[in-house]
Amino acid sequence: MTLSLSRRSFCLSACLSAVFGVLIVSAGCTATDGTPDAAVPTPESRRVAEVCAKLDEALPDTLDGLDRNDPEPGSELTAGWGGDPAIVLRCGVPRPSGMSDPEADAVEVSGVDWLLEDLEDGSFRFTTTYREAYVEVSLPEEHAKDVTPLMPLGGPIRKTVPSSL
Repeated sequence: MTLSLSRRSFCLSACLSAVFGVLIVSAGCTATDGTPDAAVPTPESRRVAEVCAKLDEALPDTLDGLDRNDPEPGSELTAGWGGDPAIVLRCGVPRPSGMSDPEADAVEVSGVDWLLEDLEDGSFRFTTTYREAYVEVSLPEEHAKDVTPLMPLGGPIRKTVPSSL
């Protein structure tokens, strides 16, 4: 359970507190029945789709004390935990433009490197780096106190999403 920061220095706690309005941008609103909505990504290749399907099978049933509650529409490319708002994972997303920014913020959690994006609405989005498929996790503000929600995802990602290095 290592946590190291790279690039410019920033207060992770403060950043993570704002992180979680991301759901509104990347995951959409929550359905009235408590099922979250999420845009299903279009993987760049069949290989990426296969990797994402394996990740979906390996993901935990609970995350940060929340039960798995996959978003609508149902897909092996998306997963969710909790309700309104939910923690949402999307696999096979396009490479974020922020990865080309030498000033970008990054964090390493449980053996997985993540790009940390501070969005205009004050929320954040985490996207894996150095992997064959990009995995994006959006967290609601209630779960943004630290990177704890990312920790249980490290094992499944390392096991199913090969390194691209």
